[in-house]
Amino acid sequence: MRLLSLCLPLLLVACAAPSPSNQAPNDQAPAASPALTCKADAAQSLVGQPATPSNIEAARIAAGAASVRVLGPTDPMTLDFRDDRLNVIKDAAGAIAKISCG
Repeated sequence: MRLLSLCLPLLLVACAAPSPSNQAPNDQAPAASPALTCKADAAQSLVGQPATPSNIEAARIAAGAASVRVLGPTDPMTLDFRDDRLNVIKDAAGAIAKISCG
């Protein structure tokens, strides 16, 4: 019991948060990277074209999106919204049926 009473304060000190004097100064907020926002209207000319890798990349670049998600007509889609992501929906024949952001 005596050993436990001697070790307990050491364990509590080891788990304590560092004091502010030991932390690095944080005078400035980190520089925000420029946010890419998707503009699907700029890629609508590719609707009806084959969903080839080059057409999908052309749509992403035209929309200014950081990423692209390609889905078929029966593929499940998550409902999370990302304003920097382009959605390319293919029809059963493999052509681009819809282009949207999110």
